[in-house]
Amino acid sequence: MVFDREGRVVAAEQRPHEQIFPSPGWVEHDPIEIWRRCREVIAGALEKAGLRPSDLAALGVANQRETIVVWDRDTGAPLCNAIVWQDTRTRAICEDLIAGDEAGIDRFRALTGLPVATYFSGPKLQWVLDELDLRMHAARGEVLFGTMDTWLIWNLTGGTDGGVHVTDVTNASRTLLMDLTSLPSGWRTSARPSWSGTGTRAPRCATPSCGRTRGPVRSARSSSPGTAPASTASGS
Repeated sequence: MVFDREGRVVAAEQRPHEQIFPSPGWVEHDPIEIWRRCREVIAGALEKAGLRPSDLAALGVANQRETIVVWDRDTGAPLCNAIVWQDTRTRAICEDLIAGDEAGIDRFRALTGLPVATYFSGPKLQWVLDELDLRMHAARGEVLFGTMDTWLIWNLTGGTDGGVHVTDVTNASRTLLMDLTSLPSGWRTSARPSWSGTGTRAPRCATPSCGRTRGPVRSARSSSPGTAPASTASGS
């Protein structure tokens, strides 16, 4: 959607993307398809509004908060499909965490504000690292992790060519990896003992006011950079 400075809708575009169900209780999305759809809807909305990327003052991303993407830092290729918020494949991981402490599902609530549940991102990240044997690659800094906002912003700001690896506290707070007592930096290994030491690079937990990205944004019409100096919002 494109808004003017008074918040009025100037133009809108939407495209569906595939829902993938490889096993009972498993739900996945294709990160490449979502990135492609994102470019398509931005280009479509700008065309409807008769605008160019340089006409935009800002870009916002609305997303499914707990869904995760894990990708190769050097190639930009996702290492698996995105694991969606309602996916329950991490049930065994969560049960182990609950069994390991008398607080049960509230084991990390004081630090993260959340109960242990398959809903959140941390156990999904552990599952990917273990199932795909990525811990060594993660320890060498070759693997990037993020919720869908991080994946889209990284690509919009250049991807392998200097893409910015960021999130904001409202997304980070839904990962089960953010320590509420250490804001604004947020990420704290002690809050996640069973998946600590993975080495996976978590996005910089920036508050919205200090997490704004300045500089070139990839053009929605091509792979060449375009400037993003009206306002647009993209969702997944």
